[in-house]
Amino acid sequence: MIDYYGTGRRKSSVARVHIRPGEGKVRVNKKEYESLTQYLNNNPVWSKHALEPLAVTGNEGKFDLVITVEGGGMNGQAGAIRLGVARALLNYDESLRPILKKHGLLTRDPREVERKKYGLKKARRAPQFSKR
Repeated sequence: MIDYYGTGRRKSSVARVHIRPGEGKVRVNKKEYESLTQYLNNNPVWSKHALEPLAVTGNEGKFDLVITVEGGGMNGQAGAIRLGVARALLNYDESLRPILKKHGLLTRDPREVERKKYGLKKARRAPQFSKR
C-alpha cells in the first residue's frame, strides 16, 4: 500500500501523519473516528485548522489519515497534525509546494511556553509588591 508520511510539531505536541489514497477515513492513535472533529473534542475550528492543507490543495476525501499524536493540548495537537498533513502532501506531490507555501502551511510555529523563574509566580509575573 502506498503511504506518504509527514511529521508535525506545535507547542509540545508531535504528530506523525501517514496519508494513504482512500475515501477520507481518520484513525488517530490506533482508534477509528468518523471525522477528525470527533477526536478534537468536537471542535470544528480545530478540525478545519488541522485539515486546511487538504482543503487548500483540493484533496479533501481523497486520502485516509493515520495519525499518531502525543503531548500538549488539543490546540497544539491540531497545529501539529496540520503541519504533518502538509508535509505528507509534499511527499505525495512536490508540485503542491507553491500552494502550501502561499497559505503558510509549511512553516513550523516556533512559539513555546516560557519556563517559570524562581522568585516569580509565573514566567514573568512577580509577587504583588507591598510597601509595608
